[in-house]
Amino acid sequence: MPPISLPPVPYAATAVRPDWAALPGGLREAIAARLGGPPAAVRVAGAGFTRGFAALLTGPDGDRVFVKAAALADQRHLVDWYHHEAEILARLPAGLPVPRPHWALTEAGWYAVALTAVDGHTPGLPWDPAELDAVLTGYAEVAAALADPPAELAALGLPRLADLARDDILWWGEVAAGREPTPELPAWAPLPELVALESRLPAYAATGGLAHGDLRVDNVLLDADGRAWFCDWTWLCHGPAWFDLASLLITGYASGLDADAAFAGHPAAADAPPDALDVTLAALSGYFLISAAAGGSTASPHLRAHQRWSGEQALGWLAARQGWT
Repeated sequence: MPPISLPPVPYAATAVRPDWAALPGGLREAIAARLGGPPAAVRVAGAGFTRGFAALLTGPDGDRVFVKAAALADQRHLVDWYHHEAEILARLPAGLPVPRPHWALTEAGWYAVALTAVDGHTPGLPWDPAELDAVLTGYAEVAAALADPPAELAALGLPRLADLARDDILWWGEVAAGREPTPELPAWAPLPELVALESRLPAYAATGGLAHGDLRVDNVLLDADGRAWFCDWTWLCHGPAWFDLASLLITGYASGLDADAAFAGHPAAADAPPDALDVTLAALSGYFLISAAAGGSTASPHLRAHQRWSGEQALGWLAARQGWT
């Protein structure tokens, strides 16, 4: 088993967000009107890597919602993400453990959307094996429901993972061609093999149903009954579920668990090509490591360090599988 490696900052504390008092007065009044009065309690979310407002709000009668909000002028990309996610959540198959949109509004130059409040916590690292099992069991349910994309979701014109891979994920080829600087790598890291492996992802990703596209530990909540809930659906795309599985299990590998067995034994990987995990790890290691070298980010002061750590774990897992030393 690999040695345990923890991220530089816990995933539950990576976000830098405005608090309730920092929101425009008109927006707070509009949200309060939806709640039936000013919130009795506000708990700002600590997880995530954006600067949008995100908080669990408790209304005066005890009802709770999770509210995301962003400024139309200064955070237009977040507004678009939140609106798109709400459209997806409203169309996901019934019965899945996902938040649902309750209402949305635009006021004082801001957009806000209220989602189901999940009484849960972000899994800690290193993973507790029982919690990881709960998440893997929950994701099997989600993957099965999305294997044959519902027509109402397909009608949204969702992107294809194969195209996203070509446009935004595959970077080792750019490094090899001299179009991107080489990130700091161990001496044993074979760039030609990384390029060859990642280059297979677009063809592999052309199959499958729908994939979450951003399945990480901080996009999961575990409720009081131990059930996993899956959040942050902005990047839903046409592609294989095993891509999500590999992305999630990078933290399983970093936790010293048998991530190889967890991947191989999961229903989402049943139809994966034999080298699908290696291909995905090669692609994600390049994506994370080269993104981490891009300089400071306005999203979160912890983003680049987390990208670097994630890339190192993906590359380390791949190296262990390939026997690179």
